[in-house]
Amino acid sequence: MPKILIVGGGYAGFYTARKLEKWLARGEASVTVVEPLPYMTYQPFLPEVAAGGIEPRHAVVSLRRHLKKTRVIAAKVSAINHATKTATITPPVGEPWEESYDIIVVTAGAVTRTFPIPGVADEAIGMKNIEEAVAVRDRILTNFERASTLPAGPERDRLLTFVVVGGGFAGVETYGEMRSFASSLIAQYPTLTSDDVHFHLIEAMGRIMPEVSLKTSLWVIKNLEQRGAPVHLDTQLTSAVGGKLELSTGETFESDLVVWTAGVMASPVLANTDLPVEERKRLRVQADLRVINDQGVVEDAWGAGDVAAVPDLSGDGVNGFCVPNAQHAVRQGKLLAKNIVAVLRDENPKDYFHKNQGAVAGIGLNHGVFQSGKFAIKGYIAWVMHRGYHGLAIPTWERKIRVFVDDIVNFVFRRDLIALEARSHPRAAFEEFAARPKA
Repeated sequence: MPKILIVGGGYAGFYTARKLEKWLARGEASVTVVEPLPYMTYQPFLPEVAAGGIEPRHAVVSLRRHLKKTRVIAAKVSAINHATKTATITPPVGEPWEESYDIIVVTAGAVTRTFPIPGVADEAIGMKNIEEAVAVRDRILTNFERASTLPAGPERDRLLTFVVVGGGFAGVETYGEMRSFASSLIAQYPTLTSDDVHFHLIEAMGRIMPEVSLKTSLWVIKNLEQRGAPVHLDTQLTSAVGGKLELSTGETFESDLVVWTAGVMASPVLANTDLPVEERKRLRVQADLRVINDQGVVEDAWGAGDVAAVPDLSGDGVNGFCVPNAQHAVRQGKLLAKNIVAVLRDENPKDYFHKNQGAVAGIGLNHGVFQSGKFAIKGYIAWVMHRGYHGLAIPTWERKIRVFVDDIVNFVFRRDLIALEARSHPRAAFEEFAARPKA
């Protein structure tokens, strides 16, 4: 029985495994997913998690619960040797081992890409996983709590200055949600006013949100600035040492929270493989998602999602390839499963083709935009479309229901404003008072 090894349990990996469970006949093949985390993160919900709009556990999907027929290994693939059809599995505890396979599926996704800007590696936080989103939420809440006891001055300004670097969809959605979250917090602290809170979105290019029209992106900038969240275009972060931010425009200020959303890069697992990669270090695949090299198709090797350079046959891609987003990864994962089954049954695989029907984004509570061609919707209706679309798009009805229940609860009782930052060091209180043996 052929052994299918799926590297990565994100969008593409999860949907590939799920659909293989559906379409493979009993005994036709075995499926193994190797993923360090025991869940798939629905990344479009991370901004809402950071703003307290969605319970963190409701934005992730358990692999073991929803992949009943798949063997799930909670570890990482540290190397792939396709010549011998083995992958090196490195668990968090214990020794690495070699896992043999007949078919390899690389869906390892992407990681946050940064630049060697002084201080960024020490001060900033990303927005790629659920833990980061929760940390941002707790930091905002904790900073408001601390600032409320301080007099006006540099330390209070630092605590209440929030920065997002990167003006793509992820950055703008995170920025807008953080701004809405801060606005809802102001009413809880009589010693603070809106003028005490400072926001900065830093974008190196001359516009934000390239997925929508220039007119729509300008409306988003205007909306944010009216809400007290200015956007710095054609501006680069040059230093963040010690939380003191220096911009290419000469402006400087201090911040206790810098969220970095300025790009992604393919998973580093491809640095230790004999599978072919292109100039941006992504896996080389053709339109049917089979891996290729200069001689043609690499047998028994497939790839999809952010880790792969998938040709965009619709013509809407960047440099001819699909952009790294959930919309493509989900659809590629579903097709990938169909194509693997087709090849196992000596049938022809199909090419991946998806014509983008539009883009929808939430930029804070009751604020959103939708763009399809030249048609655009802005404001509350677009925000409802955003929440409805992603509420239905998250995998499994169990998770869909939990997300919609979150919306109803927040509408009735408002967002939960409790910070649990101490969870990062849960033993601190115990250690402080624990009795110790006398010397």
